[in-house]
Amino acid sequence: MINPIDKVQEETNHLYRSHYGKMVSWLLYFSSDIDLDTAEDIVQDSFANALLAWRNDGIPANPAGWIFTVCRNKALNKIKERKRTRGIGEEDFQSVDPEFSASVLDDQQLKLLFACAHPDLSPKTQVIITLKYVANLKVEAIASVFGMTIDGIDKVLVRARQKIRDEKILLAVPDLSTLKNRIPIVHKIIYLIYNEGYKSSWGKEILREELCEEALFMNKELLDSNIGNKETAALHALMLFNAARFKARFGPDGEMRDLEEQDRSLWNNDLIALGCEFLKQSRGETISTYHYEASIAYLHCREKHFQSTDWVSISNLYFRLLKINPNPFVELNYAIALYYAGEKQKAISILSELQQKPFLNQYYALNASLGKIYFLEGNYRVAKDFFLKTLKQTHFQAEKDFIQKMINKIDI
Repeated sequence: MINPIDKVQEETNHLYRSHYGKMVSWLLYFSSDIDLDTAEDIVQDSFANALLAWRNDGIPANPAGWIFTVCRNKALNKIKERKRTRGIGEEDFQSVDPEFSASVLDDQQLKLLFACAHPDLSPKTQVIITLKYVANLKVEAIASVFGMTIDGIDKVLVRARQKIRDEKILLAVPDLSTLKNRIPIVHKIIYLIYNEGYKSSWGKEILREELCEEALFMNKELLDSNIGNKETAALHALMLFNAARFKARFGPDGEMRDLEEQDRSLWNNDLIALGCEFLKQSRGETISTYHYEASIAYLHCREKHFQSTDWVSISNLYFRLLKINPNPFVELNYAIALYYAGEKQKAISILSELQQKPFLNQYYALNASLGKIYFLEGNYRVAKDFFLKTLKQTHFQAEKDFIQKMINKIDI
């Protein structure tokens, strides 16, 4: 039986995750007299009030509406204290129905997502403030996602708040043309958040599925608005195809399994079918990186067995992707696809060239891939050297365990 106090804590934690950023953004647009720091203080105080009140009186029928009303009232009191209402009076907002608060807040969340994509903010800051104010993650959780200290994330947020305050970044509502110009940045933010969640699942991060879900929710809101485009649909298809394989990435004991080892009966066919629908919706004159990546993911998802994978088509898609997005990470995947497509020497040659680049030489995925290829080629000594190197290049225990398993196969 759940302790009533624990139930209250659970409910407030859930609401904090789902509504914190929405309420902060609503307060920002509620009045120009409410700055970001004040808005955060009001929302945090309101959640603290909820925790105390609900432990005494029980959880109300509409808990989100209850906190929303407290936030509104605190904001009105703060405005009155400053005597700078600029024509905003309490009577103007008394008719706000708490039952309607969810839709009000959702409208603000999409607006805030585009505000976080302001081009004057660095890509890292864009993602961090999106996680903070749109995905509603606490600082501790964001630090865990980025592998940073809490103090490090706090410093980023302090600098971001200062810039937001000085340049009124979150208060300026862009026109439709400006919003459309920011869509590529928004796409990148959403995909980075998704990838952080997907990557985190290689460790023991409890946030992994939540981050992926948040990215999908944000992208779906964008699709449902009049701002999303064909590229948005392609990104949605890509994330759905990857999410469909989520449960098969680990064995019953938590061990990591690569694509070849995965139990494909665990793949979510409903998500794959949904991904196919969005991939169809994404068809148009322009082909983006997300279109190519989604098409590659689809080719993996449609196969019942690893051996039947159409690696020739996948390698061709990676080749086209390299033409519009030339970067070493795409080149790495291109080389792997070439190897399984039968062009082994060309694949090894590309991987060896990538290894000559100092940054990539320290990259886990490159050395793990080289280890796997040399293992498949029967060159166990070289394979082991690469595997031993990768053990020092990852902090995810599941990756370390996977590599150690490969080393053990060689040592038998």
